[in-house]
Amino acid sequence: MKDNIAVIATGNPHKLQEIGDILKNFSLEIRSMRDVHLEDLEIVEDGTSFEENALIKAKTVMEKTGHMTIADDSGLEVEYLDCQPGVYSSRFAGEKATDEENNEKLLKLLEDVPLAKRRARFVCVIAVAMPNGEHFTVRGELYGVIGFELKGKEGFGYDPLFMPREYNGLSLAEIGSQEKNKISHRAKALEQMQKVLSKRLGSE
Repeated sequence: MKDNIAVIATGNPHKLQEIGDILKNFSLEIRSMRDVHLEDLEIVEDGTSFEENALIKAKTVMEKTGHMTIADDSGLEVEYLDCQPGVYSSRFAGEKATDEENNEKLLKLLEDVPLAKRRARFVCVIAVAMPNGEHFTVRGELYGVIGFELKGKEGFGYDPLFMPREYNGLSLAEIGSQEKNKISHRAKALEQMQKVLSKRLGSE
């Protein structure tokens, strides 16, 4: 690889901060979409899986910048709802839905569903596209249940509703960002990414 620059292909400030925090100890110089003047770039995520969408984003930005690009696609899968909202997590209640609207729709669909049937998982797939044409994806998952009400102020998206295993009923929005970054689906995917990336870069 010609340089150690890595572009994070997201316009979501929460994701950028979360990925950036986890990548602090990586030997990479991180660039945001704004840093590479692509903050207004519209990427059509028309894949049917997290893997497809993550690769679409990574390849598109890599081709425009010439730098290694890291992109993620993540979402919530609820067992009772046949793994919905899945790849439509950010627009579950509509194309421009807010977090509040998405959470409201999820709670309505799970109304009167007992806790034992509210099993869910957060999925994060990270795609890395390199200037030499190589690319790969890795996946991380976090298991838990969907709560009956919004709890906590520190998270975003479905965090106030998602209660990970072994946290005594606390939501992701209650356990704090530092703890979340240790256990999150994104943290797990990034750990896998680091392993694969180290092997690939080490062989160059």
